[in-house]
Amino acid sequence: MPQKSTRQPNFIVRFFNETMGELRKVTWPTRDEALRLTAIVLAVMVATSIFLGAIDALLTEGFRALLG
Repeated sequence: MPQKSTRQPNFIVRFFNETMGELRKVTWPTRDEALRLTAIVLAVMVATSIFLGAIDALLTEGFRALLG
């Protein structure tokens, strides 16, 4: 009498099945939410870049004055 196969699916198949199951649970943002959040991220990135650039320029000039 042949035994029934109780093998689990291999790792890759199980990974993709579980990934698809998790993606079905995700609450995706609306277009307006996505655009608003993208604008916030870009604004924070620009502000941080300006701040760090100013700090870099000040420190560069400070070291030039100190060393030169």
